[in-house]
Amino acid sequence: MLKLNTLLGVAAFSSASALSATPVKSHQSLVGYTGLINTPNADVVDKGVVGFGYNNQLDKHGRYTLDGHNFIVHAGLYDGLEVSGMIATDSIHENFLQGYGQGDRIRDLSFNAKYQIPYIPKDWFNLAIGGKDIGGDVNFYETYYAVASKELFSFKFSAGLAKSKRLNGVMDGFFAGVEYQVFDWFSLQAEHDAEAFNAGAKVTIPKKWLYDIGELTFTSRFYSNTDYSEEDTYWGINFSMPLSSEDKQNYKKVEAAPYVAPVATKPIAKIDDHGLGFIQTAMAPELAEQAKALTVASVKQAPAKNTQNLANSSLNSQVIELKEALINDGFEYVVVGYNLNTVFVNFENSVFNRNDIDAIGVVLGRIAESVTNENTHFNVQLSKTDIPLIAIQGKVDNYRLFIEKGVSPDLNVQQGKASIPEGVVWAGKAEASPYFKPRLTLSPATSTTYATDLGVLDYSLGLRAELDVPLWQGGGIKVTGQTILDETSDFEDNGAFNNYSLDEGIVNAMLHQTFALPYGFYNQTQIGFYKDYFDYKAIINETAWLSPEGRHKVSAKIAYFDYADYRASREYETLSYQYNWVEQDITFHATAGKYFYGDSGYQLESRFWFGDSYVAVYYENTDAQIAGVAINIPLTPRKDMKVTPFGQLKGRENWRIGLSTQIGERNVLVFNQGYAPSSQVTLDNTMFKRGRLSSSYIYSNLARMKEAYESYK
Repeated sequence: MLKLNTLLGVAAFSSASALSATPVKSHQSLVGYTGLINTPNADVVDKGVVGFGYNNQLDKHGRYTLDGHNFIVHAGLYDGLEVSGMIATDSIHENFLQGYGQGDRIRDLSFNAKYQIPYIPKDWFNLAIGGKDIGGDVNFYETYYAVASKELFSFKFSAGLAKSKRLNGVMDGFFAGVEYQVFDWFSLQAEHDAEAFNAGAKVTIPKKWLYDIGELTFTSRFYSNTDYSEEDTYWGINFSMPLSSEDKQNYKKVEAAPYVAPVATKPIAKIDDHGLGFIQTAMAPELAEQAKALTVASVKQAPAKNTQNLANSSLNSQVIELKEALINDGFEYVVVGYNLNTVFVNFENSVFNRNDIDAIGVVLGRIAESVTNENTHFNVQLSKTDIPLIAIQGKVDNYRLFIEKGVSPDLNVQQGKASIPEGVVWAGKAEASPYFKPRLTLSPATSTTYATDLGVLDYSLGLRAELDVPLWQGGGIKVTGQTILDETSDFEDNGAFNNYSLDEGIVNAMLHQTFALPYGFYNQTQIGFYKDYFDYKAIINETAWLSPEGRHKVSAKIAYFDYADYRASREYETLSYQYNWVEQDITFHATAGKYFYGDSGYQLESRFWFGDSYVAVYYENTDAQIAGVAINIPLTPRKDMKVTPFGQLKGRENWRIGLSTQIGERNVLVFNQGYAPSSQVTLDNTMFKRGRLSSSYIYSNLARMKEAYESYK
């Protein structure tokens, strides 16, 4: 009771000294969750924000605190939901399997989660529930709690109840705390953590001082009356930043448009597909073949009477200007044609590699900019190595109003190829062929372990180079090589993890071929050489079906690997399902089957997308049960360099790294569980863009399309 009275006395004294109200900013505590020092408050990390922290307040087996190391990563996955992971250790490099006293050493990986209860009016209070050190066999810090917070003037008061396994009594019972925001950059904290009274301070360096990249915070505990601590003073540092500047919530919401008669979904004129429309493996034959030879002066499809009128019309000069603009933007296989009331555009995107929606936004914006004739429609087709991926129809005037006023446009978006009407006059031949132009992608390559008895982090770090050369419709070759840049001693020769060190040299060389089949089916086959510690001759086949709106995807993958040096083989067969909840930018993934190293079972994953990055939470159950968190980020600019006759150099558009732990029993290292080797050439990467090339995704991201054109016009 005396400790609680002391806490309330400090709060009352601070309140009396407050001259003006400054909003209280919540940050990472010394134990991982958002809060004060040892206690949480009811705030959570903002959606789309990730943070990385370090502090030296080590809780040793839940018995006492001492000078050590805590490494913390946290992320706001969803409105009201934060997750974090923490590695706690008393030594970074020491091998616990050698020497004395190793039984009392600690190197522990734990996961935490907190959820803020919705629907409570903000002017009342915030309420959150959470857990620390969830799952696993040995849970030194396992804690579950409920906490309420209320902000008054420049103060945030918090109180709650917790149940903990910690032997020192921290967070095991009633706890309370208060934070006083003295200035925007400085605050004082006081708390009762159910065992002791603690006081601390926090200094924040604002984003504007760090080029608006992120926010840097220094925290401390400068006083405690606990009987279970070797030190009174501990300190920490935390850096937080938005995961992506292209997150949907960063764009101005598109306004609802007044009623306009919908764009006709039927072709404007009869389509002549030469009887091959059911194949759908390429653009219409007249586009793929004739457009290379057709010019404005040579129009076999247009009636002779209309040809001269079209060639002399203002639309003629407008589409020529449009075509030049698209080529200057760096798009490939640009084909532009027109008839009396429609402009047709086919293009391939090789510059906005992070997200095709930026390319679509730029192309539609160019059409609205170049075509000024009234009552003109547009029909746009995005292709990949001559395979149509998506078609978009609309009215030029209507889309121009969207660019100028932000009013929602009336678009008709469909998977597959566009309908090309008869009577089209082609504005010159197809230009900027994508074939026989090498594309070199550079990215890091890693093999890692963390929080083991051998060290906090052991790694084999390399540089990977992927050379992709499109050769023909839907086909090409891909060669991948890598070299080791650095690795810890445990990954070197005779080290504990030597078998998992990165391979050097050429690691795969594949010939790949993709077909678009009827009814939303796609098929892709890869044949070639694959190295995974041993040399294999490999064949990988994948068949996938995508629903018309792009929300559902089902895929089956079968692969066979034959050892190059002796008679033996490996194989895997998997079946996967993906659901795309585009309104919330979340994709759900489930995979089951038999994997490369003989284990069988299933994998579940939820990806929370923020622009071109995501945070994933996953669970695997094959030989062992594993739970983890991963971050996927692009390592290339939003717009890459243009493809030249000599090729293109770029970074990888999706690079993933994660943390996982075995749950349900003793936490031991599990390597390559649920492993299905492949290259970056997959249907998900090339045809579906990881669930982000569909009508539902486009309708949900119109604001980004508008911003892309305004940024790159």
